[in-house]
Amino acid sequence: MLKVTLEQWRMFWAVAHYGGFNQAASAIHKSQSSIHHAVHKLEQSLGVKLLKTQGRKTLLTDAGELMLRRANYLLEEAGKVEAVAQSLSEGIETRLRIAVDEIFPQKLLYNVLDATSKQYPLLRIELQESVLTGASELLKNSEVDIAISPYPLKDGFSEELCPIEFVAVAAPSHPLHSHSGPLTFEDLKNHRQIVIRDSAISAQQDAGWLGANQRWTVSHMRTSIDMIRSGLGFAWLPFPAIVKPLNNGELRQLPLKQGGQRNALLYLMFNDGDRLGPAARQFIGELRYQTMQMPTCDAKTNS
Repeated sequence: MLKVTLEQWRMFWAVAHYGGFNQAASAIHKSQSSIHHAVHKLEQSLGVKLLKTQGRKTLLTDAGELMLRRANYLLEEAGKVEAVAQSLSEGIETRLRIAVDEIFPQKLLYNVLDATSKQYPLLRIELQESVLTGASELLKNSEVDIAISPYPLKDGFSEELCPIEFVAVAAPSHPLHSHSGPLTFEDLKNHRQIVIRDSAISAQQDAGWLGANQRWTVSHMRTSIDMIRSGLGFAWLPFPAIVKPLNNGELRQLPLKQGGQRNALLYLMFNDGDRLGPAARQFIGELRYQTMQMPTCDAKTNS
């Protein structure tokens, strides 16, 4: 059994924080005598003197300063426990699991997550970044609550979110940029293509493979971008993710006769809207609002 109660710690904290017994009594609406009694019992139980009097001032002893730091942490944690309990009693979930395809603009996603966390500061958000059918598979297997994916599920809820533009690019030093005249797909097949592996386990596919003679398959968008910036190949990459490399000359768009630009449509998906809690609904509302401001998910969202 604990020797002291949270209420005694709270009384001690109030005296230290407000600078005296009288001030603490006014601030927390307790009688001065009850605060005196609680702090005296606390000192007795611990066998340590926490407060001392100098003239009209009530000051902390050295031991009191140390215990106050510990008491601050204890009271904060107790407050969090109560807040979690209140959230549970109100039906507010404590965890939100989200799968997001890597082509979704990061800045937009971060803004939505931040707005959701400000509304529900105790919410634990678990983000899984996926490729191709990966987010859909996670949702289908009930491993996440919400998914953003270019591959909608037949069952459950799917809503068109925004299109993403893909651009065929290579480093300025790449041999494809020294080709005379517009490029064809046959010209591309003689050079290494960087493709991104599907993160789904059940049905993997490669993103945008042309059937090039040389192919490097990677697991993450960032790896693909770094390889192409280094002159190691070409690829179709989501425009929002490569705005800066294009603007600073690290990447250049390939002059293709046709097919130099492609579009993919992203979907917002969840299995059962009735089972989503307030925090999940807040996330969805923020996501819809912010994508409406940038309906094409264009470069401005990552600038």
